[in-house]
Amino acid sequence: MDKRYQVFVSSTYEDLREERQEVMQALLELDCIPSGMELFPAANEDQWTLIRGVIDDCDYYIVIIGGRYGSIGREGLSYTQMEYEYAVSQNKPVIAFLHKDPGSLPSNKCEKSQVGREKLDQFRAIAQEKMCRFWTSPADLGSVVSRSLVKLIKTHPAVGWVRADLLPDQSAAEEMLRLRKRVEELENNLGASPAGTEHLSQAEETIELSFDFGIHKDPESWRPDKKQSDKFTVSWNSLFAVASPLLIDEASDRALKEALDRFVAEENTNVLLNKYTTLKGLTLKGFSLSPEDFNTIKVQFLALKLMSRSTKRKTRSVSDRNAYWMLTPYGEAIMISLRAIRKKDALKT
Repeated sequence: MDKRYQVFVSSTYEDLREERQEVMQALLELDCIPSGMELFPAANEDQWTLIRGVIDDCDYYIVIIGGRYGSIGREGLSYTQMEYEYAVSQNKPVIAFLHKDPGSLPSNKCEKSQVGREKLDQFRAIAQEKMCRFWTSPADLGSVVSRSLVKLIKTHPAVGWVRADLLPDQSAAEEMLRLRKRVEELENNLGASPAGTEHLSQAEETIELSFDFGIHKDPESWRPDKKQSDKFTVSWNSLFAVASPLLIDEASDRALKEALDRFVAEENTNVLLNKYTTLKGLTLKGFSLSPEDFNTIKVQFLALKLMSRSTKRKTRSVSDRNAYWMLTPYGEAIMISLRAIRKKDALKT
């Protein structure tokens, strides 16, 4: 759904009229909604409540800092600095745009008092503690703002706004709300293990597994020059994340073992090459989880009620003696929680 982002533009005003115009144009070209002091007077305590409300509604906040500190408000701070600090306190994504050489600006665009210059220097230092960019002219500022905001939107996606006629109607919204509550119920149920499994090792608890692997001087050779054993530690969630997709339909012992062997190889090849200097320049192949540990994993999955023996009957030969396994409903829910990709944002309503 097409979204537009509201951007609060903060700065001193009279000395940066041209610069603000360039920034507003850049925002409009990005299909953003600019908000700023053009909409309200700044030096009024009642208006400060309004300003905070507008900042709250914005998705992003930018501040332009030239050669003036601005009119002083409460606590001896300029309204521009007050706006900046409020946006930061509300965790708004912020970018400061600082003039590269404020000393080169005309005198009527610079602070005349020593106190004003010191406060401006302090504000510039504060702004540079977070994301900031520098500019030298109004046209340069517009270009810098455009590039910077595009990148900020990609790295810090916000909620944004959509047209009212693009929102779902009441019946669709009610159905979405019902489904959302159902999802929340199912997610909450995931936090509780099936009855009788509370005492079993599971989730992010770990197990130490043994495996064998072959060492090859010739990477093209299928016969290892030597075999070696080692161990590694892994969580139950990591093991089930590997095995569970195979169980969506059903999987044989052989298929499960092959998948876990590949996982062992992926997890340990580089670790072993770095761990043992004698393996430098050699090729490691044929990783194989120990049969005893493979059986332990199967038993644990059964005990945790993540999988069960398959009741399906695929086309199998009479001589097929493989055991076949499938997900339980609880196992399917755990698999989804481990493997499904979550959406990062939702509509602002």
